[in-house]
Amino acid sequence: MAEKKGIIAEFKEFISRGNVMDLAVGVVIGGAFTAIVNALIESVINPIITLIAGKADFAELTVGLFPIGVLISAIINFILISLVVFLMVKFVNKLKDKTEKKAEEEPAEEEPAAPTEAELLTEIRDLLAKKK
Repeated sequence: MAEKKGIIAEFKEFISRGNVMDLAVGVVIGGAFTAIVNALIESVINPIITLIAGKADFAELTVGLFPIGVLISAIINFILISLVVFLMVKFVNKLKDKTEKKAEEEPAEEEPAAPTEAELLTEIRDLLAKKK
């Protein structure tokens, strides 16, 4: 009959699984990455849009009774953030490919060939003969 585990033991087992820890690390890194992307959008890309368009804030834009400015701003931010993330991932993949290519080009150290069974038996025979 299977023994019932306490809730603390189950929680301890759940939290110590590798995939839970990987997920936690991914969430933390994702939060930090979001901060970087948002800073890039706010400090670099939005000022460029303001220079070109003259106005980057569409929050007060309305069509009849519908305030669609917030929606337009959200769509523009989504497109910009997606573009920045795409370019950053592309850059990281390019660096990764260069690193892998460099590793492939470097000659691998050859391991010495292992002795054959006959060589080992001959060596054992010689050692036994020396003992006598």
